Amino acid sequence: MSQNSLQRRLGLLQATAINMTDMVGIGPFITLPMVIGMMNGPYFLYAWLAGAVLSLVDAMVWSELGAAFPKAGGSYNFLKETYGKQGFGRLMSFLFVWQTMIQAPLVIASAAIGFASYFSYLVPLSTLQSKLISGGVVIAIIALLYRKIEHIGKISVLLWGAVLCTMFWIIGGGIAHGNFSAPIRHVNDGITLNYAFVAAIGFASVKSVYSYLGYYNVCHLGEEIINPSRNIPRSMFLSIAGIATLYLCMNISVVSVIPWQQAKDSQFVISDFMHQLAGPTAAKIVTCLILLVAFASVFSATLGYSRIPYAAAADGAFFKVFARLHPTGNFPYVSLLVLGAIAFIFSLLFKLSDVISAILAMRILIQFISQAIGLYLLRRAKSETEFPYKMPFFPLPIFLAILMWAGILISTGVNMVLGGLAAIATGTIVYFIKARVNREWPYTPAALKK
Repeated sequence: MSQNSLQRRLGLLQATAINMTDMVGIGPFITLPMVIGMMNGPYFLYAWLAGAVLSLVDAMVWSELGAAFPKAGGSYNFLKETYGKQGFGRLMSFLFVWQTMIQAPLVIASAAIGFASYFSYLVPLSTLQSKLISGGVVIAIIALLYRKIEHIGKISVLLWGAVLCTMFWIIGGGIAHGNFSAPIRHVNDGITLNYAFVAAIGFASVKSVYSYLGYYNVCHLGEEIINPSRNIPRSMFLSIAGIATLYLCMNISVVSVIPWQQAKDSQFVISDFMHQLAGPTAAKIVTCLILLVAFASVFSATLGYSRIPYAAAADGAFFKVFARLHPTGNFPYVSLLVLGAIAFIFSLLFKLSDVISAILAMRILIQFISQAIGLYLLRRAKSETEFPYKMPFFPLPIFLAILMWAGILISTGVNMVLGGLAAIATGTIVYFIKARVNREWPYTPAALKK
């Protein structure tokens, strides 16, 4: 017999695995040379530290909200709760779903495009062939996710194992080379603490933060997490700490073998690194592992995002068709298929560098900054006992998160900021038309009488 709601079947191990596979993906392998090039010095490691610090601070906001409102959809519910279920929160939560229908496929497409780009190390690809591979990755992911959540949890742990094996091999190779500590000893060579350095950190952090995104994926699956008040915060902090350590060690390992001056211009830096260490066969093997990691990331990200339109539709705030669950598998199959279809189209249309900046610009205003402000307002209005997890030094982490996200937003560039604002403006117009037709806030009978 089919269920009419999602089931809590994912424990701490599976939640952490889903987060970490989402976080790694193709991101750190393709952004490593980008970050070095932007910093243009051995101190590029500070950009990866900056990304870790921002993620940890922001995870405190996500932890409070995720533990207090462990439902499917993550930020959809957070924005609705913090800004008022029957008031402004209806607009904010709608805007989040609206931008998710664009931004989530961009995230999925970015990993698929990165997969095809790195695949060309093994076999030279024409533009058409590259697009066919990126589109094929999206299709394969949708097929793999078209099953019960408990089966997906097991698949996530296996993919997580592949992620860790790949990272450990890269790090171990650098340690075995015998020069692992050199990049740390020289990290401050040529550094000047001035406006130019801070600006470079900001621009480079756009790329490094992209590689950390996904630490909150567990919040989108809140309704399927066992003991969410404990496991949601724990899985996020474990994921960030683990991934930050792996990223720093991987970067150190690579530049201990390939000088940073050379690494910043390498299109396949990890493959070149392994080729220099162990020859062409090892380079091809590590390339295959990186492709598996990229595949795992798309898998995890698509899983989390598919729950957002479902949650909004089940709540009556989005198109009803998205609330449908598979009759036997009990997963939101309409949401999964639609997001997958849009991601497939995006994977054929866009370039990776543009996608990375667009992802951040669209998310920062509605998701990261808005829910941080909303949490501050909610904490002031409600008793602390209503929050199972409470961040240390409240409200300092909230203000730090807002300031850091604002800096990252500016660093994405004027065009991306304007694009994000245009998406918000369009979504706002659509919401008010929808609200007028359905007599929802602010067009409810009670509101119209005022």
